[in-house]
Amino acid sequence: MRSQVAVEEIMARKGKLADDTEHKDIWIKRDMNLEEREKEKVLRSEAKERNEKRTEIKKKNFYWRVLDMRLKKWYLWKKENIMEEARNQE
Repeated sequence: MRSQVAVEEIMARKGKLADDTEHKDIWIKRDMNLEEREKEKVLRSEAKERNEKRTEIKKKNFYWRVLDMRLKKWYLWKKENIMEEARNQE
């Protein structure tokens, strides 16, 4: 990239790709060194392990994912509620 501002702008908007069905398979991640990649790999493994241990009820409510080099609980109901609210407003 030619400037840090351009990089930051792209990184701030990268989540919108997931909402675009034509580009949903495109992923943008920041550049990482070997140590950071190894840490992320460990975190992804931990997330996978935790996801496999969830009960059926928990599977409907959340899943574990790596976000900003941290393990986070990602709640599914938020997205469903947002989509439902959007449908109701149309």
